[in-house]
Amino acid sequence: MKRRDLLLGVLAIAALWQLLAWLMRQPILPSPINVGQALVNELWEGDLASHFLTSLWRVLVSTALSIALAAPAGLVLGQSRRLNNLFTPIIYLLYPIPKVVLVPIVLLFFGIGNLPKIILIFLILFFQILVLVRDQAASIRPEQIQSVRSLGAGRRALFRFVYLPASIPGILTALRQSVGTAVAVLYVAELFATQKGLGYYIYYNGSTLFNYPAMYAGIVALSLMGLGLYFSVDWLERRLCPWMYLAN
Repeated sequence: MKRRDLLLGVLAIAALWQLLAWLMRQPILPSPINVGQALVNELWEGDLASHFLTSLWRVLVSTALSIALAAPAGLVLGQSRRLNNLFTPIIYLLYPIPKVVLVPIVLLFFGIGNLPKIILIFLILFFQILVLVRDQAASIRPEQIQSVRSLGAGRRALFRFVYLPASIPGILTALRQSVGTAVAVLYVAELFATQKGLGYYIYYNGSTLFNYPAMYAGIVALSLMGLGLYFSVDWLERRLCPWMYLAN
């Protein structure tokens, strides 16, 4: 996406927001200017920055954990038809379940703090990465594998030079597809049994303090986190998979 198109999209949303604020004239919908001022004040003088960093840390840790576990598992399943046939029924039973419904169960088993939030995001990303990496590994043409084996490559070399490069686009695609869902689940998870995180910050300012500009500032911060993660995946894809952009 071009920067000009992105800027035009932001301006269009801001203009529509301002128009709605003028028409409603209600405290529950402050203007984007008021929200922008609240965002700056809360970042520099309030505690929005600490809530943002807490949420970002939870997302990054769960993402790293899901990649570390799901990517190797997907490669193994993609290489082994027997293991894939064994685990596929379990994967297809668990994969469609909306992970947000597991929030009360995870909280009951793992209590409060960072761990249950990390587990919930991990569950979302794990299955997305597992399925896409498995499909990528299984779609590698046999002649490609044979050509590498003809050069004397063993299983370790095949993993490094064939399966791992082929799995990277699947990992990045899974991350791109899951960023929005992961941030949404993080918001829901941070509504319960915690006093840190953007979810708590948004809910507390909106329902307890009735500080609507600060509430919208938290929503903007959460949106910026999701956008930042999405664009980070795009940047990684351009660095790690440059062949995907040769035609462009």
